[in-house]
Amino acid sequence: MPPPTAWPLARVLAHRCGGALAPENTLAGLDAAAACGCRGVEFDVMLSGDGSPVLIHDETLERTTSGRGRVADAGDEVLRGLDAGAWFAPRFAGEQIPFLDACAARCRALNLSVNLEIKPSTGYEAETGRVAAGHARRLWAGALPPLLSSFSEEALAAAAEAAPELPRALLVERVPHDWRERCARVGAVALHAEATSLDRGVVEAVRATGLWMASYTVNAIEYAEMLFEWGVDCVITDRPDRVRAPSSPLAGRS
Repeated sequence: MPPPTAWPLARVLAHRCGGALAPENTLAGLDAAAACGCRGVEFDVMLSGDGSPVLIHDETLERTTSGRGRVADAGDEVLRGLDAGAWFAPRFAGEQIPFLDACAARCRALNLSVNLEIKPSTGYEAETGRVAAGHARRLWAGALPPLLSSFSEEALAAAAEAAPELPRALLVERVPHDWRERCARVGAVALHAEATSLDRGVVEAVRATGLWMASYTVNAIEYAEMLFEWGVDCVITDRPDRVRAPSSPLAGRS
């Protein structure tokens, strides 16, 4: 895939669907992001025990649902019966774990651009990449495709085989010394890094290669403004109601 020229998604993405405004990785989060004027979202996709792509971050169910045990051991019907909202606030009681098809339909209805993070359970890296990419190709057909990101190079490689036309991003905490080689290995068009690990020199070096640069998780308005001034293309935030993209267009690339 050739180097990109213009970041295609919203420049501010709501973290895990709605950030701090709604239970993470839920349809309620998508609604909350759209309601506050955010035009893009990031969320996590993992496989159920039946191999279906669902939105959840942890490999286990306890933190964000009424269930117990590993997501990879829970069948679709079990997941559909869990409460994924009451832990966040009583008014979200009854919110379900969304399956990717329902999430895609809501994103398209709300005109939200998407960073889909492939979040495999341990041992399911390649399968999760393949399934997530295949579903994304079908579910966003005829629309702006999601950017597929992952910490797992194995998952990204499988995604590339399943849907080579979908853009991919390598997720890292700190930008490693071999970031160029690692991005090239998986055909990534973007590098996503933890915001506090960045400085202007790193951002400029990444952008000079033609790669997009995104950062997470940016909740302070002033910090987001600084990152944009450095040349970061996108910030992922828990506060999509506060953090805003700059009004000026993206600076030209080297």
